[in-house]
Amino acid sequence: MTPTRLMATWFGVGLLRPAPGTWGSLAALPFAWALHLAGGFAALALATVAVFALGWWVSVRETLARGDPDPSEIVIDEVAGMWLTLWPVSYGAQMMGVEVTRLWPGWIAAFVAFRLFDIWKPGPVRWADRMHTPLGLMLDDIVAGLFAAITVIALAALSHGVLM
Repeated sequence: MTPTRLMATWFGVGLLRPAPGTWGSLAALPFAWALHLAGGFAALALATVAVFALGWWVSVRETLARGDPDPSEIVIDEVAGMWLTLWPVSYGAQMMGVEVTRLWPGWIAAFVAFRLFDIWKPGPVRWADRMHTPLGLMLDDIVAGLFAAITVIALAALSHGVLM
């Protein structure tokens, strides 16, 4: 396996079947936890930006090599999108001075919301997906992650009585 394929498939997770995107999203979770432990929200945010850039670069190489604009085994985009979705959870834990795992409902909400928006592809998510380019491959999951992060914030506000 080439280094770019290893990164694009998130260490081979994208080769799992069925639903490689779901496997990629699940595989992103322990890395997000480790990043938060290592450096809090800032580490997760910086890593998200770095993985987006890395994902775009490896996607260019992998899609050109295969002639497919969005091969299902490329899941580094799911990793970036899932990490973005977890930003409110990481930030909230850091601001409250609690272990990030204490916010486990937020982790579940983030995962479910991200998968929902990534599969459903409403509006801007679909627009990015239809670009059929390496940038579009990465952007559709970033936009899905943004929508999911907003959902996580809304659910947290609802859960904590802010919206009541």
